[in-house]
Amino acid sequence: MKRPVLLIGGMDSSGGAGLARDMLSVQASGQTARLAVTAVTAQTDRRVLAVEPVAPALLAAQIEAALETGIGAVKIGAMFNALLIRVVAALLPDVPVVLDPVLCSSSGHALLDPEGVQGMIALLLPRTTVLTPNLPELAALAAALGMDPASEREAVVDVLLSRGCRSVLLKGGHDLPSSVSEDILYAAGSCPLAFRSPRFSFELRGTGCQLASGLAAGLARGQNVPEAIRAARCGVEARFRNAG
Repeated sequence: MKRPVLLIGGMDSSGGAGLARDMLSVQASGQTARLAVTAVTAQTDRRVLAVEPVAPALLAAQIEAALETGIGAVKIGAMFNALLIRVVAALLPDVPVVLDPVLCSSSGHALLDPEGVQGMIALLLPRTTVLTPNLPELAALAAALGMDPASEREAVVDVLLSRGCRSVLLKGGHDLPSSVSEDILYAAGSCPLAFRSPRFSFELRGTGCQLASGLAAGLARGQNVPEAIRAARCGVEARFRNAG
């Protein structure tokens, strides 16, 4: 089954992350993509020089155009502000949604203000099939929920699940150094499911984008969540091996 994946997020001028990486990931999976740009950025691998969010009406028009052809899944990346989050929440179709909570760039530049984080929690979490935070993002979400950012991971995940998202894939790329990279899938009423692969000695930008968009592509093909995660992780691992 080949149904397009709607990719919602920012345009990274360096091509390393954001919609540029999303497109490559979806195409590598054999799916087609539709795009809705939330902002245009000027950045390098090391810093963000400028960010210009699009007008809410333009974002709405992009999503409406994409929905005319039918969508199999949605991947949401950088949203930048609460206004754009409200637009997306109002127009999301009834399909699987992967939410990558991009709160700052890899260089540390904030990409979502506090009001936007609260809007993400209130409006997007209840529509989310899989939330894909890394460890710093989980800590930031904990703070936004009124919790200690150093809270036990499982406690934060439990609160996120109680806010309506169906599952949380906690990415372990920022965990303590080891020879294994481990992502853990949490879902209400189910035991945690770990996904392990070798940890590489170097970093690549956009791997979180690639994983989330590959996961959305799998869901659009009709795979269940664990199957889609395994396929997406294989794509990320292949990119590391080719870059090594």
